[in-house]
Amino acid sequence: MAKKSIASLQSGSKRLTKAIKMVKSPKTGAYTFSESIMAPEMVNDWLNKK
Repeated sequence: MAKKSIASLQSGSKRLTKAIKMVKSPKTGAYTFSESIMAPEMVNDWLNKK
């Protein structure tokens, strides 16, 4: 599973991060991109989760 770049976003007083990772489909073997916007502290947990 590959990881893509992480961009920092600022929205008002909250600091948010957009994380993108490639996920391989078990059925077809094709890769899809999964995106999520979250707090910077949660990024590593999200990227390590399958």
